[in-house]
Amino acid sequence: MVTLYQALMLILNLIWWVMIIHIIMSWLINFQVLNLRQPLVAQIWDGLSRLLEPIYTPIRNMLPNTGGLDLAPLVVFIIVIILQRALVNNAGFFYGV
Repeated sequence: MVTLYQALMLILNLIWWVMIIHIIMSWLINFQVLNLRQPLVAQIWDGLSRLLEPIYTPIRNMLPNTGGLDLAPLVVFIIVIILQRALVNNAGFFYGV
C-alpha cells in the first residue's frame, strides 16, 4: 500500500509541476519573451497543452464563460492541492498504522 501512496503523490506532484511550467510558459508567450515560431518552444508548448487539455476541458465545460480569463488551471490547482492534503492526512491508511 505504501507504493500506491507514493505513486499517487508522484502523479499529483508531476501534474502540479507540469501545470506550473505551462502557466509560466503562457505568461512568457503572452509577454512575447518566448516566440512560438521557435521550433523547440512550439514543441514544448504543444506537448504541455496536449497533456493538460484532457484535464482542463471538463472543468472549462462546468465553469461559466468568463471571456478571456481561463479559470480552469486555478480550479485544477485547487483540486490537486486538496487531493495531496487528503493523501497526506490519510497516510496512516497506506502505511497500515
